[in-house]
Amino acid sequence: MEKDLAILIRRSPLTETSLIVHWCSLGHGIVKTVAKGARNPKNKFHGNLDLFYEAEIEFVHSRTSDLHTLRDIAVLDPRFSIRTSYARTLAAAYFIRLLEIVCERDAPIPELFDLLKRALDYLEKEEPDWKAVIHYESEAAGALGVAAAPARAIEAIRALHHRVPEQREELRSLLNRPPEGDS
Repeated sequence: MEKDLAILIRRSPLTETSLIVHWCSLGHGIVKTVAKGARNPKNKFHGNLDLFYEAEIEFVHSRTSDLHTLRDIAVLDPRFSIRTSYARTLAAAYFIRLLEIVCERDAPIPELFDLLKRALDYLEKEEPDWKAVIHYESEAAGALGVAAAPARAIEAIRALHHRVPEQREELRSLLNRPPEGDS
């Protein structure tokens, strides 16, 4: 049994009653778990597995795949305020998607977990602005060892991973930033 601090970053149906839940965890990196029975209203997971939730999780490592079994969860911070604004939700989705692109499964990078936690905590209190987006990209590039000038960090990430999340352009437009000038 493994225990870790984690942020829920993605979930999808597995069966009529179960979910696949992706986490960004402090000690294990990106982890994929199955939450058996989570779609059943009487299950202990029901209502405790939503995007942006920070929780202490317990899971059992699978010996045969990268889909581990979620055993328990204690929600520490549901971050409800992120859902009150489309800009906040879009920024959070962009931050998570960028993290998914740059991280390998089951490979912890504590700096990136901390960066995501700080970004979501910020969005819990504030509306996003372009400066926050550039800061997140710059910090992510630094943690990956491809640090560049803050305005060029996303180009360093793009060069390394050959793509950036599609949400970036929508976020840029929503925050009224001009096309690719990254200022």
